[in-house]
Amino acid sequence: MREKASSIWEKILEHPFVVELYTGELPFSKFKYYVLQDYNYLVTMIKVLSIVSAKAPNIMQTKKALYLAYMTVTGEMENYEKLLSEMNLTIRDAVSTTPNPSNVAYMNFLLSTSYMMDYWTTMAALLPCFWTYLEIAEKHKDKLESNPSTIYRRWASVYLSKEYKEIVDIFRNEVDSSSLTVDEMWPYFELASKYEYMFWSAAYSEEKWPI
Repeated sequence: MREKASSIWEKILEHPFVVELYTGELPFSKFKYYVLQDYNYLVTMIKVLSIVSAKAPNIMQTKKALYLAYMTVTGEMENYEKLLSEMNLTIRDAVSTTPNPSNVAYMNFLLSTSYMMDYWTTMAALLPCFWTYLEIAEKHKDKLESNPSTIYRRWASVYLSKEYKEIVDIFRNEVDSSSLTVDEMWPYFELASKYEYMFWSAAYSEEKWPI
């Protein structure tokens, strides 16, 4: 699936938001917009992992899904809370932020997949989010050396950590262990990859509702 999605992922890896964030050239207003949107997305991610844990085929898969939900809460969410504080923002600011159209579509896609589809398909839909962040970090990590923004460097360092790589490995191994075929899982993996690109684009343009 990663190979099939290469044309989409290449656009994600070279998205101007991503490149400018790692070089430090990204306007802070765009990063602030992204952080507030992403906090809301992460809340949905935790819900999806909790739902899929109940649909797991055995107790080991249930434990893995719950572990991933726990790591999102204690890892990424805690990091975001610290990040909000550094940016003079609060949890209330994040919670009161209205998700943009792209974010709503992405969150609804993940929620509907977790409710309507099986454990493995949902894992395939969740994988692009976690995996693309790792590839982004690995591709652009050298840019961080000259990045003048302490906040941007600290944000990026999370996705280069051993703990984060272990989370991505769990997702990849779970998807690889599925008895479903690539063709069966591909539409969900592909759509999630497209939503990842749209999420970056929405943040870069500071997308607003047209009405």
